Amino acid sequence: MTAPEAPRDAAPAAEDAALALRAFALWPAGFGGLWLRGPGPARDALVERLGSAVHLRRMPAHIDSERLHGGIDLAASLAAGRSVARSGFLEEARGGVVIAPLAERITASLAGSMAQALDLAEPSERFGLVLLDDGAERDEVPPLSLTERMAFMCDLGSTVPADLGNADLPEPIASPSEIPSCSAEGLEALAAVSLALGVDSGRALRFAALAAGASARLDGRKTVRESDLAAAARLVLAPRATRLPPPPPEDEDEAPPPPPPPAENDTDTPGDEEQEDNGTPDPDQLIEAAAAAIPPGLLEALADGRTRRGAGSGGGARHLSPLRGRPLAARQGLPRGGARLALIDTLRAAVPWQALRRSEGDARAGLRIMKDDVRVRRFEARSASVTIFAVDASGSAAFTRLAEAKGAVELLLAQAYVKRTEVALVAFRGNEAQLLLPPTRSLTRARRALTELPGGGGTPLAAGLSMVCTLGTGLTRRGYTPLLVLLTDGRGNIALDGSTNRVAATDDALKAARAIASAGLAGVVIDISPRPRPEAAAVASAMRTRYVPLPQASAATLSKVIGALT
Repeated sequence: MTAPEAPRDAAPAAEDAALALRAFALWPAGFGGLWLRGPGPARDALVERLGSAVHLRRMPAHIDSERLHGGIDLAASLAAGRSVARSGFLEEARGGVVIAPLAERITASLAGSMAQALDLAEPSERFGLVLLDDGAERDEVPPLSLTERMAFMCDLGSTVPADLGNADLPEPIASPSEIPSCSAEGLEALAAVSLALGVDSGRALRFAALAAGASARLDGRKTVRESDLAAAARLVLAPRATRLPPPPPEDEDEAPPPPPPPAENDTDTPGDEEQEDNGTPDPDQLIEAAAAAIPPGLLEALADGRTRRGAGSGGGARHLSPLRGRPLAARQGLPRGGARLALIDTLRAAVPWQALRRSEGDARAGLRIMKDDVRVRRFEARSASVTIFAVDASGSAAFTRLAEAKGAVELLLAQAYVKRTEVALVAFRGNEAQLLLPPTRSLTRARRALTELPGGGGTPLAAGLSMVCTLGTGLTRRGYTPLLVLLTDGRGNIALDGSTNRVAATDDALKAARAIASAGLAGVVIDISPRPRPEAAAVASAMRTRYVPLPQASAATLSKVIGALT
């Protein structure tokens, strides 16, 4: 099956979002929640409509562990002179629905705590969760530990708000037994859809079966039809697809015989239509319906052979910082080395021990704070990323792909500028490698360096790799996250000592490539020769990085491939 060229229509997407909203409102705790991607009036209308039917609690965007799980009420404890407990947010949300804004920024530890609360709570105390995802990129998503516990994902980027706000929400059910069950044939059909789309989660298949039953109940029926199974495949399985379904066979051995004409004395009965729809479901039709409902961004990624990456995978590497970044929970420690005192957390740690400390010392003493009570603030910062382009500007490469390489590098530099990352450019030709563009965010300087990029001469591949390794390791020590993009045909003929010994040049290039691997630098090798060369593949293998041959590549194709891999 080929990917459709146009994105999914807004009207069917709005209808599916309205159905997902009604099904979730029917049993919030059982369906886990709604993952709403894409800010805008459509999402606001959906949340407002949900709030008119169920009680919503908004979780603070940067909630800490103390507020999440409960602990000591500091103000009350200081006023009373004894420890006063305070309930946590998860305890207060029992039986309701939690709104989680900026869900793409939820940390793994916070997501683990919320997932544990969803799994271990008693049925009557479980809560539903609505993830508000504002991620601009496909890989900016909430943690998998939460999204896999959400039955429905709705991409509302192009959905019409009015279509969502007019949905009539049902009264929540008291027991899951009120939802019609799928037949064995229906479960097998959903399993076939799940297999075709590469959905390997048993929880997703269970959500799909519940969604089919909810669709039947919302339609006032006690039996699940094929249309309910199709709705479940669209709502639950399609957003979780990791591959496109295989295309149907082109040649059919024999066309099926036409159905026999109805007898003249046959008359329709009220149950005929329902009985016909209750027959064995067709998995191929369900797969086709699910494939048509794959969100546009995910559909494009699957068509290009890519899958979604984990949350926060883009940009530089994450690291702890004592000064700036996303706030994290405070930790025990002393305010030294730039770390700042977390006063409130320090007082929370000291309050429970005051009665014991007063009994061991002066009872009239004020608040006694010990060294073990001191807490310091922590932040999670993302290091700046630097994309290092190393371009083979030798005679062989210049004759074949240098023009395309220049165009691709310029396109990628423009993308890097938009993402606020830095770029560097290394060119190697003749007898040496040259740093044409030090790490910078200036698109103007990058374009000037590309315009002045000469071509011709020998191929000092070893010198180019050595310079890239030195530049990358230096950036790593300075806190950057370098990414190497090497465009070459892999045929070096100038050794590090400047000789034209091809054997020595190849050995030196492989040694430099292995040094890059030892330094732990990530990258990609793009083979820009007219035909894939084993030399370029050998360099990529020594670097322990990706190898992509592009014998028929334009600047746009190179840009697209590198952007997908990086």
